[in-house]
Amino acid sequence: MIKNGKYFLPSPPEGSDFKELFRRFAAAGAGRPMGADGFPAGPWTPELLAEAISQIDSNRIGVDLRTVQLWFQENDKGISAANIRWLARVFGCDDPIATGEWQVALSAAQSRLTARRRESKRTGIDDALPVPNPAPFSTSAAATEPRAELARDTDAAEATRRLSLARRSEALFSHGSPLNLPASVFAGISALGFLSFMLGIHNVKYARADGIVKQVGFLWAANWTFVFMVFLPLFLAFVSELVTSWKYEERPKLVGSGNLGESFHTWEAVIDASSYSFWAVFLICVLFAGLFQWIGVCLIPLIKGGGNYAIDWGKLAIIRPEAISVPTEIAFTGLAYLYMCLCFYLFFAGLILLYSVIDDLRKIREASKFRSDIQRDPDLDEAGFRVMRWVFRCTILGVLIATVMKLQSSYLASDGTNIVTWLVGDLSSAVYERAHAGNRFSYRLPTHFSSLLIAISACVVFLHGAIRLGVGRQSQVPLWKMSAVVTLLVASYLLLDTFSGFSILLGVGVLLATYGLVDPGFGQGSASKLGNDQSVS
Repeated sequence: MIKNGKYFLPSPPEGSDFKELFRRFAAAGAGRPMGADGFPAGPWTPELLAEAISQIDSNRIGVDLRTVQLWFQENDKGISAANIRWLARVFGCDDPIATGEWQVALSAAQSRLTARRRESKRTGIDDALPVPNPAPFSTSAAATEPRAELARDTDAAEATRRLSLARRSEALFSHGSPLNLPASVFAGISALGFLSFMLGIHNVKYARADGIVKQVGFLWAANWTFVFMVFLPLFLAFVSELVTSWKYEERPKLVGSGNLGESFHTWEAVIDASSYSFWAVFLICVLFAGLFQWIGVCLIPLIKGGGNYAIDWGKLAIIRPEAISVPTEIAFTGLAYLYMCLCFYLFFAGLILLYSVIDDLRKIREASKFRSDIQRDPDLDEAGFRVMRWVFRCTILGVLIATVMKLQSSYLASDGTNIVTWLVGDLSSAVYERAHAGNRFSYRLPTHFSSLLIAISACVVFLHGAIRLGVGRQSQVPLWKMSAVVTLLVASYLLLDTFSGFSILLGVGVLLATYGLVDPGFGQGSASKLGNDQSVS
């Protein structure tokens, strides 16, 4: 029987305990997706079942692989009430009525297992009473010790999974709505904007030593408004969309169609393998990009002065104490930098997840090459092309974030009164062939370095995807177009403020990037469609 595209078996009549019932229906593959030939995909394995339970939308915690392995083993371990609910969802094929029936059957089977276990313990004690021989007790203790150790290992694994930064970070992107993270980032920058209004630093000017009056208000800072209101929310939304579709749709389909389930790694194993990367990025973002940068760029100049940093909204109290006091400036900049470092951790965590999806798909493709029945699976090329479309979008946004950061930093050292008039002045100097000789101050610009790290990281992920996936001969044309747009954007980033008319190159790059966000295939559709078109021609 088939329900919701899965192999369904009705719940059995009463009589079996949980171990017997579970062993029989797991071997039959109850609840597994149907194969392309109309037959069940095969029996459940601990890895497949743990992944299926963790993929249930309402299951926020998931289930540990070690716990599922205990269900398959010959032991006295049963199943908790919470996991009965999820296992019933799997065996019931997400059908409400069938799930309810399976929940009743599993609960009754667990009760019978508990009753038989208690009865066996009482029988063992009664048999041991007439014989005052301590050997059975020592044997029982020896038999109980491995089970106790196994239980401790299971508890430790559960605690490790709960505290896993990699799992928690991945859950932020894959659980719930894809709008959750973008909305949170947008809400944070909106709150900082309202605070800047209340503090009076949202629209502030100051006269530089050379007489130029510069706009340094918080809402005029493009590296805060554009980055955290537009580019980063879009980046997080795209990463969430890719990770969610890969985890719950693409990956199970490819693993199932390739008959790789019994020996192939789970998505949780892929995430756990990147645990060190998540921790390294977290420490760098919080300690160096957040705490140490705030101390060096804001706190020390506000308290002692100096530092040779360009004056912006974060150091306004040094030259205009009537606009904002030093303690208030310290508190506001501390809150802003805390928000910034957490947001950039989400950015780099998104890049790690993009890399993980690419690497996971590459391993699936390599494992599929060993199949003798299919020479080339078009679904793999189609999945690779879809992944590269999302990776291209995220790369564009990453380079745009780096560009806006460098643009704001360059403006502070230029002779422009605000960032808009500065860009317009550069454009007019190129159009009307006027020499644009302005006064530039030599400041220390740490944002140049941090923006370079962001641009390089985003491009490395795109390059890794282009090399590892390749996505087939039919997708080479759109892939080359993607690469050309990324190259143009990187060139406009590197050449920013290095010659008169750089804004023209920047404008062309931004226009192409905007089109690429809307249509990353540049009008050439999916990989399968391209292949069909070429075969017809």
